Amino acid sequence: MADTTGDPVIRCPWAKGDEYIAYHDQEWGVPLHDDRRLFEALVLDGAQAGLSWITILKKRPHYREVYDDFDPQTVAGYGKKKIAALLADPGIVRNRLKVESSVTNAVAFLQVQSEFGTFDSYLWRFVDGVPRQNRHRAQTDVPTRSPDSDALSKDLKKRGFRFVGTTICYAFMQAIGMVNDHLVDCHRHQAVQGLTAPPRRSRS
Repeated sequence: MADTTGDPVIRCPWAKGDEYIAYHDQEWGVPLHDDRRLFEALVLDGAQAGLSWITILKKRPHYREVYDDFDPQTVAGYGKKKIAALLADPGIVRNRLKVESSVTNAVAFLQVQSEFGTFDSYLWRFVDGVPRQNRHRAQTDVPTRSPDSDALSKDLKKRGFRFVGTTICYAFMQAIGMVNDHLVDCHRHQAVQGLTAPPRRSRS
């Protein structure tokens, strides 16, 4: 069965256009356990607030460049001069609260690493270390929050993180594979469902 564009591959309805298709087929919903990439995802999901994900996706390569490839130790040390440079950079979302929160979140991120060994170890506790497997048949069935995202949001806020409301946290959890929200007829649903190998613990 083909989708409405005649493509023989069935995807989630939002996966339209080359960038979205590549992201959908290669990244979205794949369990992620690398701390640096988790920090990146957290920052970018916060930057997305009020915007479309495609806007952030197109800016992601430049974000990686100006954010020192999202090294949390480096970002935590950003001072006024670096923040001013970021706010003057048209290649990212120039929102002061979002930029400043990325630095605040880097500091909180390092504190979590210090407590739990890795941010990955802390994060995946919220789903007992195993991705939640949903079986939604229509995009309208996919929620924007869950009890897990509520709990994660509450705990992150308690630890000093910003731009981590439950809706942002749920989008983050979908993106990094803590929850499989590919629709059941999407070609990626079953493929992602099988990605339950023990996590690779990494702080780099």
